[in-house]
Amino acid sequence: MNNLSFWLLIPAAIMIVASFFMPGGAPAAGWTLYAPLTLQMGPSMDSSIFALHILGASSIMGSINIIVTILNMRAPGMTLMKMPLFCWTWLITAYLLIAVMPVLAGAITMTLTDRHFGTHFFNPAGGGDPVMYQHIFWFFGHPEVYIMILPAFGIVSAIIPAFARKRLFGYTSMVYATASIAILSFMVWAHHMFTQGMPVTGQLFFMYATMLIAVPTGVKIFNWIATMWRGSMTFETPMLWAVGFIFVFTIGGFTGLILAMAPVDIQLHDTYYVVAHFHYVLVAGSLYAMFGGYYYWAPKWTGVMYEEVRGKIHFWGSLLFFNLTFFPMHFLGLAGMPRRYADYPMQFTDFNMIATVGAFGFGLMQVYFFLAVVLPMMRGKGVTAPQQPWEGAEGLEWEVPSPAPFHTYETPPRLNASATKVIV
Repeated sequence: MNNLSFWLLIPAAIMIVASFFMPGGAPAAGWTLYAPLTLQMGPSMDSSIFALHILGASSIMGSINIIVTILNMRAPGMTLMKMPLFCWTWLITAYLLIAVMPVLAGAITMTLTDRHFGTHFFNPAGGGDPVMYQHIFWFFGHPEVYIMILPAFGIVSAIIPAFARKRLFGYTSMVYATASIAILSFMVWAHHMFTQGMPVTGQLFFMYATMLIAVPTGVKIFNWIATMWRGSMTFETPMLWAVGFIFVFTIGGFTGLILAMAPVDIQLHDTYYVVAHFHYVLVAGSLYAMFGGYYYWAPKWTGVMYEEVRGKIHFWGSLLFFNLTFFPMHFLGLAGMPRRYADYPMQFTDFNMIATVGAFGFGLMQVYFFLAVVLPMMRGKGVTAPQQPWEGAEGLEWEVPSPAPFHTYETPPRLNASATKVIV
């Protein structure tokens, strides 16, 4: 099932790329695929809809595999509350995917029937309602944001205890906070729609629900900081990415709280303030954590250590250029510059120029990462990685040689009562 879920990505990618070369050009309805734009596109929109269906099937099968593996195939002695938090975040993410992918499938199927079978779900000319599409899409779209961020929380929760040389502070509360975020993510979708004519009662509900989701997220931030507090910290590259994640993600979280307030959001909706918020949360969330996870686990995958100086150049360059790109966008948004516009008045030029320089720099840092860090490791160039490259790291992966053998354990490892050591 997992193999099929992977290989389905290939035809889906081909169909989406092929849509660029179809009559009428690529689908130009934005990543949200809002009606009525989607009803006016050429055949490329049909190709994209079918590709999204295939991608949804892939996600659902992969999620089922993750859930069944975690629930049925844990090592003896590994109870649910002894699992690494990374496994918890993936378990909850998989449940989220299974819950929301059919919602997106429903929305794009209704779009398809509007286009070809005479229905009028979203077509105002036939009595349909384009705003209904927005409700359905964002009921999928907001849990999707947490699908992208929860595995990142798990990566950071593995890295920080390793380099602070302490157990993760408040493990149980972290598990409950992750589950709370997942549940609340289904109750906040319409904060994307404060300007769509929503009644004041609806605005108040979604405003308070959105502010409430900051509580379990704040618990996580507090627990990471408490884990670092008075720890024997060292700042190898994975730890730098994890600390950078906390710093940048916290800024994004605060701007999210500002956007949660309906009166403020009506002013800032669809401005560059939203662009800044989105990237501070998701570039920090997904990208920083993935880089941290790469530097943390790549010695185990490849059997060689990365070059520490190069890793730090990659981190500090990325941090600098990221903030240079997106921090000015807060001011552009507050000044009223809308997003998705091809042109803008001259008074916005300076901040846009700074952001452009930052964007090029940020992109070039990732080219540097691939050429100076990833390629040498893939070729096996570098110092041979020990079985346990990080002094404070815990987990079953550090009990096997680097690189890990294809058959990791001939017999399942048994864990002792503290779930920190393997009983041979």
